[in-house]
Order: sequence, then structure tokens, then C-alpha cells
Amino acid sequence: MFGRLGSMMMLMPAIGETNIPARIRLVFAVLVTMLVYPVASGLYPAGLAATPARLGFLLAAEIGVGLFIGMATRLVMAAAQVAGTTIANQLGLGFAMAVDPTQGQQGVIFGNFLALAAVTLVFTLDLHHLAVAGLTGSFGLFRPGDLMPVGDFAEAALKLTADTFRIGVQISAPFLAFGLVFNLGLGLLSKLMPQLQIFFIATPLNIGAGLALFALVFGPIMLWYMEHVRDGLGRFVEPVR
Repeated sequence: MFGRLGSMMMLMPAIGETNIPARIRLVFAVLVTMLVYPVASGLYPAGLAATPARLGFLLAAEIGVGLFIGMATRLVMAAAQVAGTTIANQLGLGFAMAVDPTQGQQGVIFGNFLALAAVTLVFTLDLHHLAVAGLTGSFGLFRPGDLMPVGDFAEAALKLTADTFRIGVQISAPFLAFGLVFNLGLGLLSKLMPQLQIFFIATPLNIGAGLALFALVFGPIMLWYMEHVRDGLGRFVEPVR
């Protein structure tokens, strides 16, 4: 049980970030295991770990399931980073880099902001309750001692990766449309006024108008994204019977 929950905690957003010491994550995983044990301990068949070979098989399967669920949760949240990077490149701010506190490395400012905003909204809207329910629900969805559905895991990973980029592009769709219209307008303006230095007025105008658009659509797109997060986290909520 600790193998599943511990490996899950190492990859999940917020608690599994690299800036959180491994010792804290380990202690948190132990505490969660102690809380989940009374609920899920009955799902482990008697004699499942009677021999070292069976114990090794069980441990490997539990770690594999935990890594898959942690990775799936992280992919659900990664769409915000994809959207932020796309928006920054569209507005000409792709060069504006800052240290991402969640990853411990440099990232685009827009991506960092949207990723932190997404995590904040998850806790504000109580969506972390779904993640907690998924911890216990995973034992009903992936029964201890069963063979790992490796094929299903691979298919789900591919689908989650595709969904991450799809959602990221959909979040940044207003800025892609804005960039298309803006660049078409600049092209027409350069044809009508060839002597005008388009570059010197295009960059500040693009950034200013883009920031105004960002302030206008930030609320609606993040609430829409939270619906995707809710659906993604809800996939692992399965009653333990």
C-alpha cells in the first residue's frame, strides 16, 4: 500500500514538486498510508505476499499503479503550462523567463503564472477532495494483486498527453486568433504606409493589447479549465467495496 501511495505522492502536483524536500514527501506518504489503511487493507488477499517472489510482484505492481496515477494527475495540470507558453510566444514574451517555483527551473512567466493559478484554484474550488478520493478509489479501480493493465496504461498515457496539448491550445485560442488578426493588420498597414517603421510600434502594441485581452479572458478560461481538471481527477474516484 505504501508503495502505491508513496510513488503517487512523488509525482502528484503540489506535494510532489521538486522544491519540496523528499523527507517531507516521504512523511506525508506515510501519514496518508496510515489513514487509508483501514479502508483499503481488506482488498489485499491473504497470502498475497507469502513468498519473496509474490511480495516483489505485488510491490512492483503497486509502484507501477502509483506512478501511473501520479503521472496522469500531473498531465491534467500540465495543460496550464502549455497554454502559458503558447500565449507568451504569441505575445512576443517568450523570452521573459523566471524560475518556476514548482519545478525548480526556469520557465516562461505566463506558464508559471497559469500553473500556480491552476493549483490555487484547485484548492479554492475544493477539487483537491477529488484527488484525496482518488487515493482510496484507486484501490477499487486497480485491485491489489491483479496484473497491471500495461496496454491500457500506455493507451491512457497517450490520450492524456494528447488531451494536455489540446486543452492548452484551446485555452490559448483567443490569443491565437488575436495574433492572426493583429499580424494581418500589420501586413496591411505596411503595404499602405511602407515608410512606417512597423517593428517599433508592433511590439509594444502587441504586448499591451495582449495583456488587456489576458485580463479580459483570464477568469472564464480558468473556470473552463477547472472543469477539465475536475473530470480528469474524477477518473480515479471509484468506490472501495
